[in-house]
Amino acid sequence: MGFNLEQDLQARYTAGLYRSRKTLDSPQGPEVVIDGQPFLAFCSNDYLGLANHPEVIASFRQATDNYGLGGGASHLVVGHSRAHHQLEEALAEFTGRERALLFSSGYMANLGVISALLGKQDAVFQDRLNHASLLDAGQLSGARFQRYLHNDVNNLETRLQKTSARRKLIVTDGVFSMDGDIAPVQALSELAEQHQAWLMVDDAHGFGFLGATGGGVAQACGLSQKQLPVLVGTLGKAFGTSGAFVAGSDALIETLIQFARTYIYTTAMPPAVALATQTSLALLQEQSWRREHLQSLIQCFRKGCEQLGLPLMPSNTPIQPLLVGCEKRAVKMSQLLSERGIMVTAIRPPTVPKGSSRLRITFSASHELHHINRLLDALKMVVQSTGTEDFTDVSTGFKKSLSMTGVLP
Repeated sequence: MGFNLEQDLQARYTAGLYRSRKTLDSPQGPEVVIDGQPFLAFCSNDYLGLANHPEVIASFRQATDNYGLGGGASHLVVGHSRAHHQLEEALAEFTGRERALLFSSGYMANLGVISALLGKQDAVFQDRLNHASLLDAGQLSGARFQRYLHNDVNNLETRLQKTSARRKLIVTDGVFSMDGDIAPVQALSELAEQHQAWLMVDDAHGFGFLGATGGGVAQACGLSQKQLPVLVGTLGKAFGTSGAFVAGSDALIETLIQFARTYIYTTAMPPAVALATQTSLALLQEQSWRREHLQSLIQCFRKGCEQLGLPLMPSNTPIQPLLVGCEKRAVKMSQLLSERGIMVTAIRPPTVPKGSSRLRITFSASHELHHINRLLDALKMVVQSTGTEDFTDVSTGFKKSLSMTGVLP
């Protein structure tokens, strides 16, 4: 019989779910060059505008003189440089944890942590809208895998009451990457304590933006290491570099060093990236104006969309999804924006549930007010050309689904 790959690809294309890569010809920033054409971009996760910061770049260049480029080996062989060690110490201090451990990516961090902590005698409880890396890790861990309704603490409690697992791990995103809303981490922490469970938060999209100095949901909610034992963050978003880290107790980090296969069997990130990240970490904490400016842009955009009657999802983070519903219409709107020189990505199933396709609009501290106004003008024209008749139905249906999961009253 063989593999009929072409048929599967054609089916995805017909369903409006086909994905195509775009080639970036410039550094990250509000104004980029993609496939040789200039665009105003609203689809990067470079929330604080540090990916092309001159001080971060200068640190990287200097570090290559001292360490060269490649990591050369895994951390447990001869790849763990002084630069890596210093960054781990800085991240531990930044998060208020005893120790931190670097991983090559957020995906590898999540796979490594959950598989190292859990086995067949254990149970993992995950938010239904968690990132794919968390869901994959839960399924691959061998533990009993359960998904609770989105941000629904009562539904989670019902599931916890029924388990007799040896270890119980509650796992959630801090800021949900496709919806932009924030997990009820305080309530989840209290529930974990009541049921002798651990809480793990992947705060990839919260670090840098949330908290007084950018410490994410843990800092914003004042959660200690005991209240939030496993804290994961990525460095390729607000930090503007690459890689990921896990922060927690000394025992947690030692356990990961001994048992996390995605740490043990992966070449260390380039030492120069670790040193550059130390610079971005300092900028992230010192320059509070980046968070303040970003918040003002978000509020301006939300007010503008309200005036246009556009159904933004409930989010006060740099992730501002415009709910469209139909997969093909989301793609069409993205294409029309592209024709007007604006790059916004259409997000479709399986990344989001069927019927909830959206334009995922993201903001950076590098954006200016005139960029927001240009986006709003373009959205107005695109909506007029594609019609507005089903926006209300989509928004109403989405709100109804949220109320059923306990997110809205």
